[in-house]
Amino acid sequence: MQQKTQLFLQALKYSFPHLGKYMQKKHLNHCIYADHYYGRIKLRTCHLTKCLQNKPKIPKLARNIPSRSFSCKDLLPIKQEKGKSLTENMDAFEKVRTKLETQPQEEYEIINAEIKHGGFVYYQEGCCLVRSKDEEADSDNYEVLFNLEELKLDQPFIDCIRVAPDEKYVAAKIRTEESEASTCVVVKLSDQPVMEASFPNVSSLEWVKDEEDEDVLFYTFQRNLRCHDVYRATFGDNKRNERFYTEKDPSYFVFLYLTKDSRFLTINIMNKTTSEVWLIDGLSPWDPPVLLQKRIPGVLYYVEHRDDELYILTNVGEPTEFKLMRTAADTPAIMNWDLFFTMKKNTKVIDLDMFKDHCVLFLKHSNLLYVNVIGLADDSVRSLKLPPWACGFIMDTNSDPKNCPFQLCSPIRPPKYYTYKFAEGKLFEETGHEDPITKTSRVLRLEAKSKDGKLVPMTIFHKTDSEDLQKKPLLVHVYGAYGMDLKMNFRPERRVLVDDGWILAYCHVRGGGELGLQWHADGRLTKKLNGLADLEACIKTLHSQGFSQPSLTTLTAFSAGGVLVGALCNSNPELLKAVTLEAPFLDVLNTMMDTTLPLTLEEIEEWGNPSSDEKHRNYIKRYCPYQNIKAQHYPSIHITAYENDERVPLKGIVNYTEKLKEAIMEHAKEAGEGSQTPNIILDIQPGGNHVIEDSHKKITAQIKFLYEELGLDNTSVFENLKKYLKF
Repeated sequence: MQQKTQLFLQALKYSFPHLGKYMQKKHLNHCIYADHYYGRIKLRTCHLTKCLQNKPKIPKLARNIPSRSFSCKDLLPIKQEKGKSLTENMDAFEKVRTKLETQPQEEYEIINAEIKHGGFVYYQEGCCLVRSKDEEADSDNYEVLFNLEELKLDQPFIDCIRVAPDEKYVAAKIRTEESEASTCVVVKLSDQPVMEASFPNVSSLEWVKDEEDEDVLFYTFQRNLRCHDVYRATFGDNKRNERFYTEKDPSYFVFLYLTKDSRFLTINIMNKTTSEVWLIDGLSPWDPPVLLQKRIPGVLYYVEHRDDELYILTNVGEPTEFKLMRTAADTPAIMNWDLFFTMKKNTKVIDLDMFKDHCVLFLKHSNLLYVNVIGLADDSVRSLKLPPWACGFIMDTNSDPKNCPFQLCSPIRPPKYYTYKFAEGKLFEETGHEDPITKTSRVLRLEAKSKDGKLVPMTIFHKTDSEDLQKKPLLVHVYGAYGMDLKMNFRPERRVLVDDGWILAYCHVRGGGELGLQWHADGRLTKKLNGLADLEACIKTLHSQGFSQPSLTTLTAFSAGGVLVGALCNSNPELLKAVTLEAPFLDVLNTMMDTTLPLTLEEIEEWGNPSSDEKHRNYIKRYCPYQNIKAQHYPSIHITAYENDERVPLKGIVNYTEKLKEAIMEHAKEAGEGSQTPNIILDIQPGGNHVIEDSHKKITAQIKFLYEELGLDNTSVFENLKKYLKF
């Protein structure tokens, strides 16, 4: 039941007009749904030097992607520097960028999905779908199943693999960095593997075997970012492909999940606050699906199965936070649900995994990570507090009933493996060389008091030997929407910044999900301004406690996080020196008024319905970044946008940028000569994906911008960055 609460709390990932790329790779609406949230898949790092058949083209991350950018300084009178030679102007950034764009492709690595089934491991190697014997997975001994180049896509990669129960077929979902649309290919496994079928616009997929021992592929079809249709197909001599379920409510989306024991295929229908599950018997997949519990507004639930019992993670009842319930599989209605386990207050359920005799809950309580191991035979509970440096879980592939493996990570520390062994009742840590970052940096967990007295958690990183932190640059991160946690996965560029003396602060404001469902509820609809108040309180608290100062403070966000950042730039620009935004949602009012956009209806529960509700319309006007631009001082702002982004329309970003430039020009005229003009840069990248998170070009451009705006020497940071930009 991997990533199950994220299938709830991050439901936003299918439905929004403004978020991005999978947990380590995806997020709009202001969010995208990642396949890594569905199932027992892990990531595999493959060197391009192992590419089969034809060597692949230089990956997207290594190419010089053409873009259009312009700066407000191009329009305002400023003093020009004296002319310099080309060589003198070739600063550290340009040298690094040139090296990145020209170095041999063998130095790059790509990240792919991997899944184990039977005695084989299936994964992408270079430009091919391959499999190898489990014990030979890290060698060059593998069998080519399908060449991705046959699809004639630009730089295709696999982000989901499913193998049929008896390994007669394998299905792979393939897409590119430029688009969210995925193609599913079905390959027949034989002495000469052959592509049996291809389906466009597939979102989720699972295999089930029917009564006649025939493999049945279930998949969902996505159109205009909406996923409402479920199909099932068979192959070989008895080919069938039929649609058997369509969700009629446009505010809901559909995804599939196969219980860990493969007993039931679940059809999950949900929006931001409500869900409904239909069960397909894994032994009789052609029978009509059975409704577990009819949707109840405000009630979310998700289902696992073990020994003829359903385990249901749900927020039904009081308090309205997630709790674990169970019932007999043949009496699934809500009146039969028995309370099995409750969470402490201020607890976020990250994930749940089911084993033969144990249920494992991955939790975040008061901004610290825990694992709770529940013994299903005696209902015993063991709670394990995880290392204080850990900020996020990465769930691992697991088919071993005796062990529960997972990884822990932080923004500045790469993932580290841990395994809970049920027989010993102990958590084992990966041994080996300890990352030096553990001795050279500190992680602090502080709280800021918001205007209404609410305590807002913060996670802070800085070098241990830093002196006079008030004079150090500060980079603040914020999101605060859809009940989603602020992303705390490892990012090499964040580590480099800490090594170079920066302070990183992650502000877990209301609207996100760090403290549970109520934390989200307190920051959505007509409580959205709570998130803005929380962000302001966090930055002021950091300054008052000696972490940096306004002239050295920067703020970064992506997708829906742009709402709070844009609002703060309007209301309290003096707190900031510079801002970087990626695919930001900046025009909330006009976007939510446009019902022709594919995701507007799905977004109503987060932002409100300004088209029909005057209260919602007036409230959005109070904080909408675009609506509140005025002639005043602003921090410098760097915006990365994507030309064909379907989740955050480019039009809204361009309109925001033009209006902001006009306000800055007006303020500059009023202030007269000598006033400092902020630099407003809009960098428009080609392609239709919401966020290309790992782009070297984007990372180096954003860091260069921050260093220049703060007047810092960037030589050492880009030299260090070279060591890490090979992920």
